[in-house]
Amino acid sequence: MNRLSDLKPGEIGIIKSINLDGAIKTRMTQLGITEGETVRVEKYAPLGDPIEISIRGYSLCFRKSEADKIILV
Repeated sequence: MNRLSDLKPGEIGIIKSINLDGAIKTRMTQLGITEGETVRVEKYAPLGDPIEISIRGYSLCFRKSEADKIILV
């Protein structure tokens, strides 16, 4: 099972599922983090957290713990 947090900078994946609940999952959906979307990891912070990604033409930052719960195809 590939997770968003497994990708290295420059790698691309397609979101299969989001294993988050409640307000966090709702917020992710509002930001465009949905099943079937292509996501690219841009960079990691120096200590590995947070992770900067690009999706739908814009950049977002996630905690590694959140990225662990985004499953890719």
